[in-house]
Amino acid sequence: MSKKPADPANGGASAARQVPMRDFSRSLPMSLLRAREAVMRQFRPSLREHGLTEQQWRILRALASIEAAEVTELARTAFLLGPSLSRILRDLEARSLIERKTAKADQRRSMVSISKDGVKLMASVAPNSEAIYAEITRRFGARKLAELQEMLGELEESLAELGADEEASAEE
Repeated sequence: MSKKPADPANGGASAARQVPMRDFSRSLPMSLLRAREAVMRQFRPSLREHGLTEQQWRILRALASIEAAEVTELARTAFLLGPSLSRILRDLEARSLIERKTAKADQRRSMVSISKDGVKLMASVAPNSEAIYAEITRRFGARKLAELQEMLGELEESLAELGADEEASAEE
């Protein structure tokens, strides 16, 4: 990324130096995005090989760990927006990888579960996925990876509490 020349209109100082913020490359959101991209670069070829997008895989992974989920709960779990989730569920259902049923308690809501075909597909992706995890662990270190996952969980938890504190203050 090239730096822009100093703007003579503001005394020669570049705009970047006038903003009192940490360097862009050191921002936490950018660091997390770069790390996520580095990790996902390892998994994407395997997902593509099985005709899956990252978002479809997240949904299948989430559904594989539970019996069924209501659509809004699934959206929260898989970190997907409702409109995106609707399209993805339609595609997964067309491939017979998931099943949808009307919720017994509320006929307006639907419950989603992974199908037998979805479980079979996951079983075929799992060995490669685990091999990728093993390589990441070998390169980064098991202890460091466990610490990273623990620290990320702590960060998420501490920021969730912060958000809850702010929401409670706004309601008062």
